[in-house]
Amino acid sequence: MKTFQELYEVMSVSARKKLARRMAKLQKSPAFQMKKKKSALRMRDSAKLLVVARKKLMQGYRDKFFPDYKNQPVQRRTMIDQQIMQKYGKKIDKFSKKAAMKLKALEPERIKNARAAMMRDDDA
Repeated sequence: MKTFQELYEVMSVSARKKLARRMAKLQKSPAFQMKKKKSALRMRDSAKLLVVARKKLMQGYRDKFFPDYKNQPVQRRTMIDQQIMQKYGKKIDKFSKKAAMKLKALEPERIKNARAAMMRDDDA
């Protein structure tokens, strides 16, 4: 599986926008929405939990050091991400493993909530 960084470097801006349009259209389809609901009912494997933990940590560093991150242009955001990885990359790697373990402990609760939400949707 390609990492976000590999995709980010390879794809051009126009290709990324084209993919975003396609995915936005696909996301509206009932089949895709059902697939998302079903995947929410499954336990995430350790690799996926590590990715989620890493993303959360990256977002935390962005919020802490660059509060205006969302309003920055794409090129500036990539520069910010590179700066964060250069300065805090090892820290993020180290803490993402710990955060993934915490997420793994919370995983049964997440699934329980997802099942309850699906039951509410079925009743309505």
